Amino acid sequence: MKVLLINGSARRNGNTFIALSEIAKQLEKNGIESEIVQIGTKPVRGCIACYQCKSKNLGRCVFDDDLCNRVNEKMAGCDALVIGSPVYYGQPNGSLLALVQRMMFSAGELYKGKPAASVAVCRRGGGTAAYQTMNMPFEMMNMPLVTSQYWNIVYGRDPGEAAQDTEGMQTMRTLANNMAWMLKNTHGENVALPEREEWQPMHFIR
Repeated sequence: MKVLLINGSARRNGNTFIALSEIAKQLEKNGIESEIVQIGTKPVRGCIACYQCKSKNLGRCVFDDDLCNRVNEKMAGCDALVIGSPVYYGQPNGSLLALVQRMMFSAGELYKGKPAASVAVCRRGGGTAAYQTMNMPFEMMNMPLVTSQYWNIVYGRDPGEAAQDTEGMQTMRTLANNMAWMLKNTHGENVALPEREEWQPMHFIR
């Protein structure tokens, strides 16, 4: 079993990467393989509704000059998906949204029925709005949403600050445990619900 994680931040080793890495490490402890794909700094084309992927039954986007088809190829060998993004003006990174829209539209059969989750990383506000936006495509693609102990939001602005959000990191580990539980049960392993860590609340009052 393998989970594909997409880092929707232009910063390769920023706070979004820290959050996704916490998920990946916990998945590994559960015996689940994972891979993090970096969206990078190159442009990502938006969907132009040309319908070539549908009318020609391509199973891929007709434009092949960015990450879209590479991600679809990886998803063919994965059992679940996690997308993460920094919050810009209460929304996910526009490049990530463009990528996800084209992924789902051009190769939807690769995604249907596979568990999915999203992660928002913010300085202070807008996290819930961005988180809800990222979840919308999953619901349209019949992808079961994997939850955690709280909304999947991590706080931090400057590089490395996300690691200091103890509750956020715990939320990522709980998400990973729930993802592993769902994958194992859908693969017939019939495992019990994961044990919960003792809650580590963080209120950001210094």
